[in-house]
Amino acid sequence: MPENAPQETAILGGGCFWCIDAAYRDLAGVTEVVSGYAGGHAENPTYEQVCGKRTGHAEVVKVVFDPAAISYADILRIFFTLHDPTTKDRQGADVGPQYRSIILTTSEAQAATARQVMAEIEAAALWPAPLVTELEPAGTFWPAEPEHQDYFARNPWSGYCRMVVAPKVAKFRKSFAGRLKTRAA
Repeated sequence: MPENAPQETAILGGGCFWCIDAAYRDLAGVTEVVSGYAGGHAENPTYEQVCGKRTGHAEVVKVVFDPAAISYADILRIFFTLHDPTTKDRQGADVGPQYRSIILTTSEAQAATARQVMAEIEAAALWPAPLVTELEPAGTFWPAEPEHQDYFARNPWSGYCRMVVAPKVAKFRKSFAGRLKTRAA
């Protein structure tokens, strides 16, 4: 990709950021994924503070992508397959507002696209209950600590990765095999 190619940013929260991070890193057209915190009021939060449920922040990923290779709408369609967007403040055993389903938009065009994709997901009845995904303008994105970046690749044998992240990533890779980055053998 040329150095001057326009990039776009999506900020998404769908439970533990380790799961979302691992999937988007494999997606063709994605140039950068950063785990972090957003949607709250505390400045420069730590993982412990966000887990303490008083910062207002969600665990999110910042996905930088080439819109000529993948559209924002497709980034969102994939997002709705990576987590359960019908459970408020929870994903599986992970419970709390930091695990909420949230889309933080960087422009009115992104907000309009998000509303359209959410309506599409609802109309297709892909989930047995209504979406509870929050849609808000992006504020400050706070990168998570270094140990949370690319966590799944660096910790594949941890219990959480084996039991929670690996099955989600495997399902993602199977469902979107034609959209994955090609790897040199």
